[in-house]
Amino acid sequence: MIELEIHARPNAAKNHVGGEHDGRLRVSVTAAPDKGKANKAIQKLLAKTLSIAPSAIELIGGATSRKKRFRIDVSSEVERRLKTELERVRSL
Repeated sequence: MIELEIHARPNAAKNHVGGEHDGRLRVSVTAAPDKGKANKAIQKLLAKTLSIAPSAIELIGGATSRKKRFRIDVSSEVERRLKTELERVRSL
């Protein structure tokens, strides 16, 4: 299991995962922060970027904040791969 802290940027020009903001992974989505639309878009974008099912990603903190925490529930083998991939996208 991985807990991922992100800095959300709703209403962005394009969907993008990469870089850092205050030590958090930066995730930009075009969706508006209205009725959870941006949160859902972030969940789907993270799943696509990390090549995992969206159902494996759960928002556990910061539903109405730019500072969010997600829990990613995967096997230990997949967890190792994800940690490597997360380090790569942080450097973008």
